[in-house]
Amino acid sequence: MVRFIEENTKHVDKETGNKSNTDVTTAKKKVLQDLIINNGGGLINSWVDSMRACSPTHLKSLMKQSSWLKEHPSALEMFEEILHASEGKQIVMFLDYDGTLSPIVDDPDQAFMSKQMRRTVRNLANCFPTAIVSGRCREKVYNFVKLTELYYAGSHGMDIKGPEQGSKYEADKSLLCQPATEFLPMIDEVYQRLMEKTKSTPGANVENNKFCVSVHFRRVDEKNWSDLANQVRSVMKDYPKLRLTQGRKVLEIRPIIKWDKGNALEFLLESLGYANCNNVFPLYIGDDRTDEDAFKILRERRQGLGILVSKSPKETNASYSLQEPDEVMDFLQRLVKWKQLRSGA
Repeated sequence: MVRFIEENTKHVDKETGNKSNTDVTTAKKKVLQDLIINNGGGLINSWVDSMRACSPTHLKSLMKQSSWLKEHPSALEMFEEILHASEGKQIVMFLDYDGTLSPIVDDPDQAFMSKQMRRTVRNLANCFPTAIVSGRCREKVYNFVKLTELYYAGSHGMDIKGPEQGSKYEADKSLLCQPATEFLPMIDEVYQRLMEKTKSTPGANVENNKFCVSVHFRRVDEKNWSDLANQVRSVMKDYPKLRLTQGRKVLEIRPIIKWDKGNALEFLLESLGYANCNNVFPLYIGDDRTDEDAFKILRERRQGLGILVSKSPKETNASYSLQEPDEVMDFLQRLVKWKQLRSGA
């Protein structure tokens, strides 16, 4: 059912990147942020309402665009202020993949990044420790990116591996974190059942992301969303150790463990030796609801900044915004150029 969660958040000073001392309490309506599997009669309708709410074609602005941009200004326009906030600190980069480094596409298997973006990310990794944090399985993300000098955190951070070679910022070549290994047989079983159950729904795409299963409905006609939600629920009711969350036109089935992209960010910072350091400045760029876990961690740590990739106003814990992957590339290129100039390269 829809949950209304009231949270205390703090504004970020756009010149320093730090939170102000004024707490601003905002009532945040998080529509089915964490869907609970039960036998409630209205659950399917709630799921479908949530699927509509998260669809870019139905998303209603939470506030006027101009007002939202005052709270979450363009990271390109505020580039100098972001650099000022990072002065004297080690920047560590965290990047989502779909919708951030590559455009959102109807077929998730065709979400290729451009050659220019790949070159930009390679240059970025030569300047800063860089990780890609994605809901996809780690192997799939690597096959899209094909850069050995990055950290890869797949399955929403439940599968983390360090650089294979070429990185100046290696914590440990044997670095590997898989906190949900015991769930692998269950995930495989659910994947097979969902493949069979959803094959009658045109456009439905079930993706096995190793430690989670993604049910994409981007190509499903809206009139069939209720059927798809019923199909997913009919499988999920038999697996109380799994939970359902939602992203951009995708339902995500994950183990019920306290681990998400925010935990992955903290694990990587600790692995790099920045667990309790004041001289680190994490920058996390992402476009999805699941990235909010990482944005929230940065606010709680009072370190670094979150940047949301979105053309539409959304409630977010990020401090800045970019509209699309092309703007992400521009921002990353400016960071690289700044670092190279400072290093005398």
